[in-house]
Amino acid sequence: MISFRPVLEEDLSLLAGWLEGPHWRKWWGDPATELRYIEDMVQGRDTTRPYIFQKDGSDKGFIQVWFIKDQQNTDYAAEYPWLALLPEEAVGVDLSIGLQEDLSAGLGTDALRAFVRMLLEEGYSRILIDPDPANERAVGCYRKAGFEVIPELVGKTGDSLLMEFKNTEGMS
Repeated sequence: MISFRPVLEEDLSLLAGWLEGPHWRKWWGDPATELRYIEDMVQGRDTTRPYIFQKDGSDKGFIQVWFIKDQQNTDYAAEYPWLALLPEEAVGVDLSIGLQEDLSAGLGTDALRAFVRMLLEEGYSRILIDPDPANERAVGCYRKAGFEVIPELVGKTGDSLLMEFKNTEGMS
């Protein structure tokens, strides 16, 4: 069973360890910088909501939801101008499996499906994810979880492949 708990200050050391893992370092930025971003979220300086996802009560990874409208007029938008092409009511999600040994076991797909279900129950209807298109493992996971490439944005988003949740099959 997948569950979510908000990231707390005391989780930052766990996240620091995960951020050092090779599968994180390949797709995320500098671990210290990324940890500061998460700390900003925890301390309320960023509206992004970070969570630890658990399977059967054991911490297994990180997942967050960020709000498109909150990012569209920021320095971040200067680096990612495609944010202006997105509907402001949409939310974005990101996730990563904590330990490399847990990769390729369906955990990411299960966590993402459960997280999307939670967001839909909260009233969000436009849910996006933006993997690096070279991250084939992530793209495959997201497709299995019901996300589809947004065709009109292909080639307009640099190193991000914009995908939107569309498929509710398997969401029970």
